[in-house]
Amino acid sequence: MYQRAMVWARLPNAPWYLSALSFAESSIFPIPPDVMLAPMSLANPARAWRFAMITTVASVLGGLLGYLIGVSLFDVIEPHLRASHYWEAYQTAVIWFEQWGFWAIFVAGFSPIPYKVFTIAAGSLSMALLPFTIASVIGRGMRFFMVAGLMKWGGAKMEASLHQYVDRIGWVTVGLVAIAVTVKMYG
Repeated sequence: MYQRAMVWARLPNAPWYLSALSFAESSIFPIPPDVMLAPMSLANPARAWRFAMITTVASVLGGLLGYLIGVSLFDVIEPHLRASHYWEAYQTAVIWFEQWGFWAIFVAGFSPIPYKVFTIAAGSLSMALLPFTIASVIGRGMRFFMVAGLMKWGGAKMEASLHQYVDRIGWVTVGLVAIAVTVKMYG
């Protein structure tokens, strides 16, 4: 998929592919848009910020679809979700929403945690739509602008490092948010 994304990154309609992938990943598709965003930003650094914006907007719109699925179709998809490898992530999302609310969707938007599961959980748990959207814009935006910026500034050397360390960066973010929320609640 990564090699294909490098080919797509050079096509005139690559932003449309990026947009479609970003939208689908936020509600139903398993491949994160980073696999297209990074090579596209690397191939065309002058447009990296534009690519990050496309990815963010499409991802948040896809997240709103996931939210809608959670609100209106959860009873239909629950048996499939239970049978999938995403059920454990869904149960984690429910616990996180009970404990952290807004911060749960922010962390899922930025980290390697499956964002799509959190969008569906947010809808099924009736999270207020405005905080959901704000947390999604901030979390997804931070992630995608970081990826695009690293590619723009660091080039091919940074690309290799990004693939090696992106999950670690995401998990460090999860830990920092958990510590901050805990301090706020008990401090």
